[in-house]
Amino acid sequence: PEQEQGLMRGFQLWVNLPARDKMGAPKYQEFSAELIPVVTPHEGVGIKVIAGRVGDVLGPVQQPATDPTYLDVTLAANAAFEHPVPAGHSAFAYVYEGEIAVDAAVIGKGELLVFGPGDAVRFKGLAERSKFIVVAGRPIGEPVAHYGPFVMNTQAEIMQAVQDYQAGLF
Repeated sequence: PEQEQGLMRGFQLWVNLPARDKMGAPKYQEFSAELIPVVTPHEGVGIKVIAGRVGDVLGPVQQPATDPTYLDVTLAANAAFEHPVPAGHSAFAYVYEGEIAVDAAVIGKGELLVFGPGDAVRFKGLAERSKFIVVAGRPIGEPVAHYGPFVMNTQAEIMQAVQDYQAGLF
């Protein structure tokens, strides 16, 4: 979470797992702000590397099945940032402050942009200060069923997970 002028913001990333890994022991990763590396690849660009890599800097969140990228980016006006996306990964950006340009599109506060296929995502800051998250990962390609905090592949698996929870099995 980020606190600024009495405002508290935070985003959670829940990473889906392939069916073969879903019934393993639960794993929760939480890192304090001091453990999140911040890089400044060039003037006007600041990036908190939560998951994935920017240059030689690796974020602390790891998940081999989906190889996630999770970046919290700050751009000054007219500053630009380009980030490679591995072949086959899906990516999106969510703007939570300011306004950015992505190719010819203008994306403002509260807007989400899902990227199509490509080898990189490119951003330009349009406001005095723009802040957004960039998330990418390898798609699993499996069906998704969810109920509350439970995410499985089928409704039957959801029902079993709820029963297991109620029985105190996890």
